[in-house]
Amino acid sequence: MSRPENFYNKQFRRSFAGQDLRSLTDDELREKLRDILEGGMHGICYSAYEEGQEPGAILTEDQIRRRMEIIAPYTKWVRSFSCIEGNELIPKVAKEFGLKTLVGAWIGDDKELIEEEIAGLLKLANEGLVDIAAVGNEVMYRKEMSEGELVSYINRVKEALPGIPVGYVDAYYEFSIKPEITDACDVILANCYPYWESCHIDYTLIHAKQMYYQALAAGSGKKVIVTETGWPSQGTALDDANPSWANAARYFISMQEWSRQENIEMFYFTSFDESWKVGAEGDVGAYWGIWDKDGKLKF
Repeated sequence: MSRPENFYNKQFRRSFAGQDLRSLTDDELREKLRDILEGGMHGICYSAYEEGQEPGAILTEDQIRRRMEIIAPYTKWVRSFSCIEGNELIPKVAKEFGLKTLVGAWIGDDKELIEEEIAGLLKLANEGLVDIAAVGNEVMYRKEMSEGELVSYINRVKEALPGIPVGYVDAYYEFSIKPEITDACDVILANCYPYWESCHIDYTLIHAKQMYYQALAAGSGKKVIVTETGWPSQGTALDDANPSWANAARYFISMQEWSRQENIEMFYFTSFDESWKVGAEGDVGAYWGIWDKDGKLKF
């Protein structure tokens, strides 16, 4: 991902609403973050896999319920990423806790699995367990199919679920350069990661806002939901983006405050650390959670 041309323009320095967070001690950051958690988030991405598991492992209802019990007091919505291999139990358990659901069908390059995912999504929706349906996650970013192929899957789900908003999840900029997909979506589901664009922590809020408003402009009036945003608490720096406990806390606080102040619907990434993610993302991949891999609140 490339940085905006004017990314380090000095005029943005004083626009960072969370600038005062740099002066807070660790204890003050903990207190502020816990206050925000107690006040409740709009949404959170559900991390399903426990230590030793990875995609392909079959999730059990007991493990899903254990983790849901931890996060349920702090959020209104949960987002899931798949409708097979036990992931289909996540919306069911979420509803038991009174939560709303953004349910994703994982779309990749395996046509048989796509059919299983879509069938699972439609079944869950027909059972009243889906509030928003997501057809695919970062398929364009991974270059796993053509724009036209993805649109056909989106339209197929829309036709089957006329009463449920249907969208597609990808990096915010994809909705600017893939208008056919944007037009097909009822709602724009945008992933916004200043970290992955090497953003210094002091500039993250204004950069996240730029991402959101770019997706909003691309959608021409359609609702935009931030479906992923977060900051790793450990790992190797990506240019000016430094993973650390304090930076993760500052990012969480500033994004949640923006979400509340401007009614931005946001799903934070993610609930729990998952060790398997180190493969594609490097060492930071294991440290995006608000809770650690054992379910202990990091902050």
